[in-house]
Amino acid sequence: MKHFAGPALFQLVLLLLAHLAACGDIVHDDENAPKRPGCKNKFVLVKVQSWIDGYQESEFVGVSARFGKPMEAHAREARIYDLEATSPSTCCNTTSNQMDGFAALVQRGDCTFTRKARIAQMAGASAMIVVNTKEELYKMVCDKHDHDTFLDIAIPAVLLPKSAGESLYQALKLKKKVKVQLYSPPRPAVDAAEFVLWIMAVGTISCASIWSTWRFYEMKDDHSRENADNFDEKHDAEDFGILNINVASAVLFVLFASAFLFMIYKLMSPWFLLLLVVLFCIGGVEGLQACLVALLSRWFTHMNETYVEIPFLGPISLLSLVISPFCITFATFWAIYRHLPFAWIAQDILGIALIITVLQIIRLPNIKVATVLLTCAFTYDIFWVFMSPKLFHESVMIVVARGDRIGEYGIPMLLKIPRIFDPWGGYSIIGFGDILLPGLLILFAKRFDVVTKRSLQSGYFLWLLIGYGFGLIVTYIALNLMDGHGQPALLYIVPFTLGSLIFLGWKRGELTILWEQGVSQDKCPHMLQLTT
Repeated sequence: MKHFAGPALFQLVLLLLAHLAACGDIVHDDENAPKRPGCKNKFVLVKVQSWIDGYQESEFVGVSARFGKPMEAHAREARIYDLEATSPSTCCNTTSNQMDGFAALVQRGDCTFTRKARIAQMAGASAMIVVNTKEELYKMVCDKHDHDTFLDIAIPAVLLPKSAGESLYQALKLKKKVKVQLYSPPRPAVDAAEFVLWIMAVGTISCASIWSTWRFYEMKDDHSRENADNFDEKHDAEDFGILNINVASAVLFVLFASAFLFMIYKLMSPWFLLLLVVLFCIGGVEGLQACLVALLSRWFTHMNETYVEIPFLGPISLLSLVISPFCITFATFWAIYRHLPFAWIAQDILGIALIITVLQIIRLPNIKVATVLLTCAFTYDIFWVFMSPKLFHESVMIVVARGDRIGEYGIPMLLKIPRIFDPWGGYSIIGFGDILLPGLLILFAKRFDVVTKRSLQSGYFLWLLIGYGFGLIVTYIALNLMDGHGQPALLYIVPFTLGSLIFLGWKRGELTILWEQGVSQDKCPHMLQLTT
């Protein structure tokens, strides 16, 4: 049985692009900000519904302040305010216009948030809306130099991103009557979308492991036929072009991944996004074609074993040629209509097919290499999520994953599903790397179990798959507990997968074999060593 796998090096490039962590939405760590009386509110997302000249217009999303009156939870209980811009716009000095129960529209800058709120309140404002200078949502905290309490601030305060505030300012400049309503419906602690995404991630690795097992037995059978019937070595190498990672390539992989992430961060723009979409489509077409060929070849054996010589591409199976137009059309339609509400389904299909295919091409030979790769990736995740703000004043990983600079929800190299019961909408996401990197280790365990003829219970695969699923659950718990802070998924997944394998290997007295020998190449003779 023969398979079409696509250029392995191109798949590696996509893998470099693919590693993103699950992320939150609000920036600014206020650990050092005071939480004295009047400054203990929880940060919550706020819906800001607007009306212009009596017609309902855009609904914006902001974030509440640590101080002031807490937000109402339901629209039916929330007051509707007339909106008026302050003069001066930053509201750092006594405002020249009386608010008389209006909501004050204030520009961020020049003074503290609490000073703005006090001046707006003294002018008669019943609420304050601060417009940020960037698109991100920033937590409004209390002044750490003010040693008084903040009980005197009795109006609700919310911060909006720059684009939302500018649209409100524009309506006011045109002398239109603007009204706003502020409320914060509760967000469910766990959304069903996270459960579906968990099934997709675990299911993808499970499907890849099943295919890997099939390929192992097919490779073994074909090798036996080669010895008996002088099987064509050229076709054998083409059909099973597998890259076996070594220690050096594992380290270089993470370094290149960091370079690619930083390049995306610096170059992110509509034209660069289009380039990523094209790359994703190429990889998605190859992945979908490989998966369909592997599935349909069980029924169309003759077509799969009939080769056609194509200029520049070499011999391609007839089955691949028949399937290719469908895969190309599918990816093209996704690229054109990727902004539609249900486009995420096609993106996930292409993404899952790409992940499964890459997991068949790239392999770990032993857990020494796996430890180097996953430890470096573990450090990479933590650095670009938690440490990069100290160098770039924002989390590079979060900015890229959210797609802050392109007006779209992140780059296409991730699986996503709309949040089902969340009144705030949005997506639950997971980066390809958070499936691929642990998946390489889990498939290594599966191949080891097959070679050593282990049962599910006595082997390693089942326990690592359980560890991966549990690590994902802990990741989602952390996301929900950390109040909007992005979380690197590998921070939780690596200990539950690599740690489980090392512990079980030590417990069973097989750690030395797993560490050095792993799945021996003399038992899998078609592996090709990837050198760096």
